[in-house]
Amino acid sequence: MLCSLFKGSKWCMVTMSSSSSSCDDAITVLSKCTVVPHQTSTLGDLKLSISDLNMLLSHYIQKGCLFTTPSLPSHTLIPHLINALSRTLSFFPPFAGRLKSHHHGYVYIACNDEGVDFIHATALHISVADLLSPSHPHPTFNHLFPFHHKISYTAHSSPIMAFQVTELSDGVFIGCAVCHAVTDGASFWNFFNTFAAVSQGATVCPSRLPDFRRDSILTSKILLRLPKEIKVTFDVDAPFRERIFSFSRESIQKLKAVANNGGKVCLSENVELMGKLSHDTQVKPVTRGITNETTEISSFQSLCALMWRSVTKARNLEGPQVTTFRMAVNVRQRMEPKLGDYYFGNAIQSIAACAAAGDVVSSDLRWCAELLNKSVKAFDSDTVRRNVENWEREPKCFELGNHDGATLQMGSSPRFPMYENDFGWGRPLAVRSGGANKFDGKMSAFPGRNGGGSVDLEVVLAPDTMDQLHSDPEFMFYVSG
Repeated sequence: MLCSLFKGSKWCMVTMSSSSSSCDDAITVLSKCTVVPHQTSTLGDLKLSISDLNMLLSHYIQKGCLFTTPSLPSHTLIPHLINALSRTLSFFPPFAGRLKSHHHGYVYIACNDEGVDFIHATALHISVADLLSPSHPHPTFNHLFPFHHKISYTAHSSPIMAFQVTELSDGVFIGCAVCHAVTDGASFWNFFNTFAAVSQGATVCPSRLPDFRRDSILTSKILLRLPKEIKVTFDVDAPFRERIFSFSRESIQKLKAVANNGGKVCLSENVELMGKLSHDTQVKPVTRGITNETTEISSFQSLCALMWRSVTKARNLEGPQVTTFRMAVNVRQRMEPKLGDYYFGNAIQSIAACAAAGDVVSSDLRWCAELLNKSVKAFDSDTVRRNVENWEREPKCFELGNHDGATLQMGSSPRFPMYENDFGWGRPLAVRSGGANKFDGKMSAFPGRNGGGSVDLEVVLAPDTMDQLHSDPEFMFYVSG
């Protein structure tokens, strides 16, 4: 059938296909259509930056939100969301475009209004409670997102973005897939939250509109030569287990207190004492051979240090083997001149801390946390520029994966406003990701739904490693759920 969308002064007809086919008996697709921007784009082509090019061989980002049952019936809800999406795309025209490579080899986003996919599906045998389990992700999850394991480079010939709205027995899941060479998490959540605001009828705040400029050092004249075989840089068939570990604000404050006191976690200590330390503003951190200065370890660095120690121990790595902890860092405010918070595209680089596995496991939490702290503090504008220069000497895509069996990669951020969206029937009950870019050692940080400094970590590990982590009392002492 046809779905009508108002575009400028015209009605734009977009094809909708109805279907009763199922996907592995997990979901039933009811319809699919292409949604185009409400207004014709005048943006033109946007050249991919170095940070964009780095992600051409990664999977599409897959993120989504779980909600209670909307107040609107299905036959009203779907056209309403399609209309809101069309209007939102007018503020973010790159998402409705396609990648294109010019004859000289440079890659651009053609903001040509070809549109995004929109899928309406049902999975009425699945409840909200089924999807909220942190330890056993529901097998249907990968079917709640479009473009499973789709590689970003393929946006040359298919939509840059796709949405899937799946009705559950007592709720709805809105899942999105988007080309990672076009956007990072910061730009994505600005779009998603704007989409929700438009759905509610709110006026888009001009100060939050995306900045499409391409005049920073991230935009290079160096040509990237891609390999002949377009594929991700890790084994998508390698077995793994995943779980979401929740850390309450109180738990993280206890962890931060331990990190800033230089001691190892001692489970025989009185929990009341641990709580006292977490609220004691007079506690002075102790350095242990890394720096000669008093260093305040942040909450998130403390949590990352716990993950580094615990996973390294769970992997049973040999003492001298080098283990690496990588974190994706937003460079918008680390550059000179700075980029605005709403710069559109990827503006991320990688921070790495390395140490011998034996030292990571045998040293106290502060020792690991100081290594991470030192790496973060040293990552300034000069570091961003050096990374650009290094890339220009050897241009290539970023290699995701755990190729040495001793690497952890932290993505996303607990600072992203993942719960600051309401399409008209309440905030999300949970934020989840699909099967994209998952491998042994991949972690993603989400803010806890209740805010206040709580954090949810999506952790992907080899099955044996996950079993070992679950049985580690030092680690599980801090897990809230």
